[in-house]
Amino acid sequence: MVSRRLAREEGHRRKFLCVIDDTPECDRALVYAATRARHTAGGLVLLYVIPPGDFQHWRGVEEMMRAEAMDEARQRLATTAERVHAFAADIEAELVIREGQAADAIHRLIEEDRDIAILVLAAGIGSEGPGPLVTSVAARSTPPFPIPVTIVPGDMSDDDIAAVA
Repeated sequence: MVSRRLAREEGHRRKFLCVIDDTPECDRALVYAATRARHTAGGLVLLYVIPPGDFQHWRGVEEMMRAEAMDEARQRLATTAERVHAFAADIEAELVIREGQAADAIHRLIEEDRDIAILVLAAGIGSEGPGPLVTSVAARSTPPFPIPVTIVPGDMSDDDIAAVA
């Protein structure tokens, strides 16, 4: 069952969700999502997903690996939030870290935060296809995403994004 979105209800605002990863196109999605949030008085949620690891080691090693992954995620989100502040100073991004498969983590967050109304991704520009995240989201059929997904061309400039966002 799909939870009704609350973004248009009194006391709520529409949020744009952007997944932060190591792909080159990630920045294009970030710029678009932050620009749309700024232009529409919306919010911005930045999600970093720690992929499931092979934590079949001794407990101490497992805890150390998880701690390192969390530190990396926090650093990446902090750097990304600084980038948002540089071109959209009035946008204060919510930073979220999850563990698991990206598509599953995205879906769970959307179900938990019913103000999230749009998922913004960017397509890869290489010959290997649209990118791992777009491919993963597009391949997911059950349950389907309960919100629209905006896919930004990965080769758009900041000026081009500003013109359409």
